[in-house]
Amino acid sequence: MKLLLKLLRDIKQSPIQFIALALIIAVGAFFYSGLNSYSNKHRAYTEAYFKEHHLSDLNVFYGQISKDDVAGLSAIEGINKIEGRYTFDAEQSFADYKASLKIHSIPANNEINTPTIIEGSIPSKKDEILLDSHYANENHYQVGDQISINTNGRDVKFTVSGLGENVEYVKKNATQDHKNYGVAYIAEEAIPVISDSFHYNELIIDAKEGYDIDKLGKSIEEQSKQLPYLDQVSKERSYGYSQISQTIYNNNMMSKVIPLVLFLISAIILFLTMSRTIDSERTQVGIMKALGVKNRNIMLHYMGYPVLVSIAGSIIGCAIAAAVFIPLVTASSAKSYSLPGITFSLAWFSIIPPIIFSSAFGLLSVYLSGRTILKERAAQAMRPKPPKKMKKLLIERVPGIWNRISYSYKLILRNIFLNKQKALASSIGVVVSTVLLITALSTQSALLKIANQTEDVYTYDLRVDYKIGASSDTLQLPTGIKNSYLLSTFPVELIKGDEKENATLVATEKENNLIHFFDENDNRISLENNGVLVPESYADHYHISKGDIIQIKFTTPELKNKSVDMKVLNISNQYTNPSFYITPAYLQSFGIDYSPASLLVEAGNAADLTSVRNFFEQDQHVDTIADKTDLKKSAQYILKQNSFMFIMFIICAVILSFGAIYTISSINIYERNRELATLKVLGYQKNKINRLIFFENIILTAFAVIVALPVSGYFYALVVKALSSTHQQIPNNLNIFIMLVSVLLAFLLTILSNLLLRRKVTKINMIESLKSVE
Repeated sequence: MKLLLKLLRDIKQSPIQFIALALIIAVGAFFYSGLNSYSNKHRAYTEAYFKEHHLSDLNVFYGQISKDDVAGLSAIEGINKIEGRYTFDAEQSFADYKASLKIHSIPANNEINTPTIIEGSIPSKKDEILLDSHYANENHYQVGDQISINTNGRDVKFTVSGLGENVEYVKKNATQDHKNYGVAYIAEEAIPVISDSFHYNELIIDAKEGYDIDKLGKSIEEQSKQLPYLDQVSKERSYGYSQISQTIYNNNMMSKVIPLVLFLISAIILFLTMSRTIDSERTQVGIMKALGVKNRNIMLHYMGYPVLVSIAGSIIGCAIAAAVFIPLVTASSAKSYSLPGITFSLAWFSIIPPIIFSSAFGLLSVYLSGRTILKERAAQAMRPKPPKKMKKLLIERVPGIWNRISYSYKLILRNIFLNKQKALASSIGVVVSTVLLITALSTQSALLKIANQTEDVYTYDLRVDYKIGASSDTLQLPTGIKNSYLLSTFPVELIKGDEKENATLVATEKENNLIHFFDENDNRISLENNGVLVPESYADHYHISKGDIIQIKFTTPELKNKSVDMKVLNISNQYTNPSFYITPAYLQSFGIDYSPASLLVEAGNAADLTSVRNFFEQDQHVDTIADKTDLKKSAQYILKQNSFMFIMFIICAVILSFGAIYTISSINIYERNRELATLKVLGYQKNKINRLIFFENIILTAFAVIVALPVSGYFYALVVKALSSTHQQIPNNLNIFIMLVSVLLAFLLTILSNLLLRRKVTKINMIESLKSVE
């Protein structure tokens, strides 16, 4: 009981040190419990969701295919189930905007890509439609409402039979824009209403478990020689599946790597704290031994401290994760993916690993430090530990320099080199926290740069997309236009060996100055008639360089999957909406007609822009009109989705830095009580003594910052690689200003720690500290 009271007294004597250690452990517990719970739930739910609703393994596209043809293909080896459907694009016109719909037919006995019904029912009549719930919510549709769509120049009306979500659209587009883009399903009876005859243009296939999808795809293509076969997309290449798979992988890696790094830091600091604490209390250990306290009880007494710290820190970290992390990732996931019914909660067992891991290191440090002292006799343990033998420093061997250094700085240098392990441990905490600060702030700055790049790249005021069939020769332009350029967009595939990647190819005039191109050094580059500009996001992923030859396949039905080899003119720095760019002349050199369907417009002034927009809105040939603000949505979306994580990194880095500096400095003062008391007796003022500790911590912080700068470059590159994809480029340049801010913050935290430690120096009792058994 008395030993328990002593333990509580020790905590009461240094409450800030206890809190600092608990917060360091809380950082690791926060990320572990939050990320682990989120990652496990996300993965488990997604796997079950895909399995329950039978996500198709392969989608095959045709110009037209009958029911009999589908039945004939169903006999191909490897096919478990096969369904035909008719897929088409439609649009809806609202008061001030237009929305696009991807619409599929759904058979009565649907068994592949089955929808989750939120409200209502699956369409069973030719005039019924099932809307995705997010699109319906954004555009204020309810079950029973009438909806009018336009497709192929005709208006068709449906009644909303139900609202739901489908497993094939867990992610609809890069920004999850539910207002302007949606998905819908109609009954098979409605196909003749849309296409004037009953036929399919797409097959969805559920393969037998374990069957090679590539082999199955080749078999289908071989059996489709007599059919108007167009293309096929495997589950792994589909947009929604590939995006959520990448997210699950990244979350899984983060849930392992980040907590491990943070736990190792907390373990090092806890190890050092406990070993130094026991070492500094050797006299008390000797007294307890002299009073008859068993060695086992003494060991358990000191082991209680790290256990209490671990329990307190783990509870704090998990509680904050449950209150902050889980609600924020739940909201973020709801915006990022369409996963109906998913809920996130903190797993109760996630508190156990942080307690076990941190306690284990604390117990180990107590055992390793305490076993040596406990082997000593009581009288020997009550004596002060002999001072360490100090070798001459390298700088001492240069008399001209050493003699010029003041006595205070000589004390600082000797103390640092006398306790190298302590200094190194203190520096490690600051190194990691500074790396986290630089990485988090630089990534946030990079995302802001992405959002702002659109103004440098796209200088047009409006982009006008015309309806299919509209001829550029008959287009009419209003007055008030300063510049205008045509362009044509093609869906393509980049083929690199056995890998394929969906992409967009844009053909526009060489003179088009409403779109600017930049290289990796942000220098302007231009289009030429002898090559293609490749986005850096694709170039990095597929190791493409200037002058290479790449294979591009046009996937539009009218071009019949034509493949061409193009020379890489240059690598273009495109942060958002990366596309391959060529000139009409280069396009026509491959025997492909240049039929522009879009127009970029720059108005003379703001007044002209209004009249120009009104003109195009009234033009019957115009399909959609977009302005520059639409281009910023994707970058701003990514910025919002990741801002929470980077804010958490910054806060945790601050806690780690403060905790490491304060804890090590606190131990430093406790160990040097006798030395500091001697300085007081010799007439040193409090300010001078505080300055000794202050400059020592500043030197350690400076050393840590020097080490952190190159390490942060490597760590930032890993973060950029994790966030980047072929469809999104993240600037991989460290921001010098951000680095300076991070370094300044590290020094400010050191100053704050020193201000809090001044009280410890003031409370040193000179008489008690100078008493010892001689």
